[in-house]
Amino acid sequence: MTLAHTYEPEIRTRRPDLITVEAAKKLDLAKVRQLTADHLNPGQLNFLRLLGFDRVLIDSAEGPYYIDQNGRKILDFFGGFGSVAFGHNHPRIIAARKKFQDENRQEICMAFMSQYASALAYNLAAIAPGDLDYVFLGSSGSEAMEAALKIAEQAQGPERSTTVYAENSFHGKTKGVLAVTDGALYRSRFNLAQNTRRVPFGDAAGIEALFKSDPSIGILVLETIQGGAGIIEAPVKYWQDVRGLCDQYKVLWIADEVQCGMGRSGHFFAFEQYGVIPDVTALAKALGGSKCAMAAMIARREIYMKAYGTSKTALVHAPATFGGIGEACATAIEGLNIIYDEGLMDNAAVQGDYIIAGLKRLHEKYPQIIKDVRGQGLMIGLEFQDISQTLPFGVRQMVSILDDKLKGSLCGFLGALLLAKHNVLVAFTEYNRNVIRLEPPLTIGKAECDQFLTAMETLLARGITGIVTDYISLMARR
Repeated sequence: MTLAHTYEPEIRTRRPDLITVEAAKKLDLAKVRQLTADHLNPGQLNFLRLLGFDRVLIDSAEGPYYIDQNGRKILDFFGGFGSVAFGHNHPRIIAARKKFQDENRQEICMAFMSQYASALAYNLAAIAPGDLDYVFLGSSGSEAMEAALKIAEQAQGPERSTTVYAENSFHGKTKGVLAVTDGALYRSRFNLAQNTRRVPFGDAAGIEALFKSDPSIGILVLETIQGGAGIIEAPVKYWQDVRGLCDQYKVLWIADEVQCGMGRSGHFFAFEQYGVIPDVTALAKALGGSKCAMAAMIARREIYMKAYGTSKTALVHAPATFGGIGEACATAIEGLNIIYDEGLMDNAAVQGDYIIAGLKRLHEKYPQIIKDVRGQGLMIGLEFQDISQTLPFGVRQMVSILDDKLKGSLCGFLGALLLAKHNVLVAFTEYNRNVIRLEPPLTIGKAECDQFLTAMETLLARGITGIVTDYISLMARR
C-alpha cells in the first residue's frame, strides 16, 4: 500500500514548473495578485485593495522613489517603517556589496572569526554611549529584542525575571516578544509568558508603584518613541525618572530603538537627547542599509559578562546561522559610515522640522480634519479627527456612535488618494488607526518635503465631503 505522503523515486526527481528570477520580473499585475492570494496572504491582499495599493507593481527603486512597471515615480514617505533610511539603492551601499561579491568574500563562515562581524560590533560600540560595548548580531528587530530580553533575564536570574512593558507597545511578532507587545491582534490566542506587567507609557509613578509592589520585577522594556502607537513621545523628566528608578530598584532597562534609532530622530539613538543611557538597546531596520536584513542588540559590558561571560555560559545565546553574515555586516558597516559622512542625522533634524512646521500650518488651517502633529526628526505622526468631528455640528452627535467602527477611514481615504493622485506613499499605525506615520529616507531633500506637503494641502482643501467623494470615485474605477 502506498501512503499519501510518500513519493516514488521518479516523482521525487521530477522538476516542478518553477518561476525563474527573470520570469518573476516580467509577471504582470494580475498574475502577482493571483500568486499573492494563492500562496502568500489573501487577507492582506483584501486590505491592499481597500487602499488601491493592489494596483501598483514596483519595478525598481532609487533614492526616495519607487518606480512602477509603467515608469511612474512614487515618493516613499512610508520608508519601510524606518528601514529605508538611506533611500533605495544608495550608490555607496550598492558599491560595497558589489565589491564584496566580486571578490568572492566569505558569507556564511561560522567556524571562524569574522572580520566583518567584529568590525561592525566595534563600530556600534564606538557609536553607543557609556559602556554599551557588547553586541549580538541578528536579522530582525524581533530577534534583536528577543536577545535583549534574554540577556536581561539571564543577568537578573529567575527570581527577578518579571518584565514591565508599556501600553500600546510594539516589540515584534515572534512568540517571546509578543509577551511584551501590547496588541490584541498580534497576541491573538497564543499562550504567552505570564511573568509580565503592563504600565501606561510615560507614567513614571506607575512604574515605581510596580517596582515597589513586586520584587520579582527585574526588567523594564520601552520603545524610546512608540511607533505603532502613533508616534508617541515622553518628556525628558520621564526618561530621567526611568533611569533613576531602574538604578534604585536594580531593574535593567531595555530601550527598543529598532524603529527610532539609526539617526531617525536627529540623534543616533533617540534616548541620547534625554541625557540617559539604558542597560540594553536594540537596532534593526535601517541597520541593513536599506538593502538587507540586519539587527543588533547592544548591552552594557557588566550585564553581558554577568549573563554570558564564562565558558559555561558563552554559548547560551550564541550567534544564529545568519547572525553576522558577511555581506550584511559589510552593508551595515558602510551604512554607519554614510550616516556620518553625509550628515544624515542633521538632515533628519532639519527636514523633520520643516515637515512638522508645514503640517502644523495645515493643522491651524484645517483643525476640523487634523487633530495633532507630533514627532521628531523624520519620525512623524499626523493624527486626524474622528469622522464625526469633521462634520457640521448638527450631525456630529448622530455620527459619533459610529466613530469607533469608522476609525482609520479618513487615514485610508487620504493614503489611497495620496498614492493615486499625487504619487506619494505613506504608512499607518497599528494601534491608533487615525494616525498616518511618516518615515521618509534620511536622505530626503526639501523638494521632496514640498511635494508631500503640497499634495496633503491639495487633498485637505477638498474638505471631508470632497475627500470621501474622491475616494469613492477612485474605488469605482477599479
